[in-house]
Amino acid sequence: MDSEVSTRLSAKAYARLPKGSQPPSLYEPYQATIKRAPLKPLILLPHTLSEITGPIFGHEKVGEKDNDLTCQHNGEPIGERIIVSGRVLDSNGRPVPNALIEIWQANAAGRYRHIGDQHPAPLDPNFSGAGRTMTDDQGAYRFITIKPGAYPWFNHYNAWRPAHIHFSVFGTAFISRLVTQMYFPGDPLFDYDPIFQSVPDERARQRMISKFDLETTRPQWAKGFKFDIVLRGREATPFES
Repeated sequence: MDSEVSTRLSAKAYARLPKGSQPPSLYEPYQATIKRAPLKPLILLPHTLSEITGPIFGHEKVGEKDNDLTCQHNGEPIGERIIVSGRVLDSNGRPVPNALIEIWQANAAGRYRHIGDQHPAPLDPNFSGAGRTMTDDQGAYRFITIKPGAYPWFNHYNAWRPAHIHFSVFGTAFISRLVTQMYFPGDPLFDYDPIFQSVPDERARQRMISKFDLETTRPQWAKGFKFDIVLRGREATPFES
């Protein structure tokens, strides 16, 4: 049996996510979805070999210090240093090794280093707000960064986004990318944020909130937060559509 036929027989289609566990394409309180949501019903296409397998993307370019956002410049960034760690798991709770994880975030003042962010908060010359790493054999990952600040946006009057970190998870194919956001426990802005509230299921929303973790907290240096990413199944992390 040649390798292509063997791959076809062993490849399995992605399982569909439970209804209500993911944000809809159109959620009117989140105004940007009104312009970008599909106007006609989506057509369900079967998964083929090209969706399930493919060349590894970008993994060989991950540097040893790419997961530490506090040592990318000459000086230390301003703000509260934190350690964010967790595991990437499949629908059966099994670890997903060799997944490429990228993060991006605002600085401690709530500002991105991006031309599109011009709100009057200071930029930090020692913080770029982006990093990447690979999961190990147990599906584990780890980042050192600065806790981001909340920031204003123009979705509605007096709109503020809760502090969050964007996560992008790549599999082995170009199109196997999932994007989500990690929030911090106890944020008072949850009830007012239409992006967070766009996930219908309250239990699913809670899966976007990290948990304080004393075990990974380092004395007199950094607090630790745990954030597991579940790719599929009933306990799947909500992802951006």
